[in-house]
Amino acid sequence: MWRRKKRVRPARPLPLELCDLCGATFPEDEAVRGYVPDSSAVHPTHDWFDGLRRVTACCEEHLAAVREEYQGREFVPEELWAAKIDRALSGSTRFLTMEQLGCRTGLQEPQIRRAVTWHNAHLGQRPEP
Repeated sequence: MWRRKKRVRPARPLPLELCDLCGATFPEDEAVRGYVPDSSAVHPTHDWFDGLRRVTACCEEHLAAVREEYQGREFVPEELWAAKIDRALSGSTRFLTMEQLGCRTGLQEPQIRRAVTWHNAHLGQRPEP
């Protein structure tokens, strides 16, 4: 008699997270998350998250350690402003007037100038992502 082969369904991948402190992987639903101040962090679409980095940990103790690590870092407004400008220029328009740039970033001309100066001074010092 002919036997019908059972179809084997591929297993669905389990969404995993990575602890920002120890590097352990764990199921997504067990993640402990929070935000820390970071002047290098800008959200790709929601500017109200600019200056905040979302961190993930495997437990409350590791989240507290990550927060403590970020508290020791200096928050540099010019770095944040430079990142906002970079986001505004990464769209389809590569050239904007000072007024247009101000409208897209929410920055005033003196802030834009300080951000450009900061960016130019730190151009070769940051590792590329």
